Amino acid sequence: MPRSTWFGVTLALALAAPAAELLAQAPPLVVPKASPRASVSQTIGLTTISITYDRPAVNGRPVWGKLVPYDSVWRAGANENTVIAFSSPVKVGGKEVAAGRYGLHMIPTAGDWTVILSRQANAWGSFSYDPKEDALRVPVTPKPAEFRERLTYTFENPDAGSAVATLWWEKLAVPLPIEVDSKIVVADSLREQLRGLGRFFWQPWSEAAAWCAANGVNLEEAATWADRSIAMNQNFTNLGVKAQLLELRGDSAAAAQTRRTAFGVATEGEINLYGYQLMGQGKVDSAITVFRKNTKDYPKSWNTYDSLGEAYARKGNKKLAIEAYSKARSMVQDSVNRSRIDGVLAGLR
Repeated sequence: MPRSTWFGVTLALALAAPAAELLAQAPPLVVPKASPRASVSQTIGLTTISITYDRPAVNGRPVWGKLVPYDSVWRAGANENTVIAFSSPVKVGGKEVAAGRYGLHMIPTAGDWTVILSRQANAWGSFSYDPKEDALRVPVTPKPAEFRERLTYTFENPDAGSAVATLWWEKLAVPLPIEVDSKIVVADSLREQLRGLGRFFWQPWSEAAAWCAANGVNLEEAATWADRSIAMNQNFTNLGVKAQLLELRGDSAAAAQTRRTAFGVATEGEINLYGYQLMGQGKVDSAITVFRKNTKDYPKSWNTYDSLGEAYARKGNKKLAIEAYSKARSMVQDSVNRSRIDGVLAGLR
């Protein structure tokens, strides 16, 4: 090879090498995915359930048994794993599942399907699926549905303790029932919250105990929370919570004594609020008793007679309601409440 030719070839290769190297290292461009990413979530009590998935389209293709083969593990979406996550323990199809992230797979058939939650949530589709990593398998029954071009997940019929995670695609809906023991989850959360700054104040301990009492859960521990609140600042609120817990635990005598102590330290406003709470629970006679006590303890307060009149009116006793409202009208000073009471009295007469 002539020297001039050899030099030209060498130079060409030297110039081409950096270009080839640059081409090999070029970053991929980001373009829209054919099956776009989506996510949906639902809170049940304090538990958050979320599903992250890619949404394939029908695009005129036969789906079930064709695009998605029967009797084979399917990624329940497109591209990488469809992932379902729970922030607390739940039941899926009646089976217990720990909090965490799970790969969601399904085995479609012409009849009932199998839903699989895999402990492996970071794979690409179902191609590396391993049944040894199953957290659970549950049977589900698909149902006919209106046509949907793109695969969609929703949470149907959410309430305080359950929801139905549903896959919709083509003309099929695949329901997956999920249950949450919300009361236990909330009680666990309250316990953890009381490890924070709230532990230094009486109110959070009382509020946590009151929630447990109102929901009939964690009563023994709730009683210790009420005692902790009372030790910090004994008052009508936390004594009332303790009395309620004692009643729920079957100690009526101690509950009655605690209520007497509570009324002994109560303010006018606390008694008034308690009376309205009783009315809200439909215990009108008990509310009347409480409001009458307030008029006796605070005879110079127009508001006590105003509340008593409202309770008598709720009871349907117009005569005593008019007496109480008239007493309040004779004592009230501000024009707004005078006008309001005048209107109430006009309606009772």
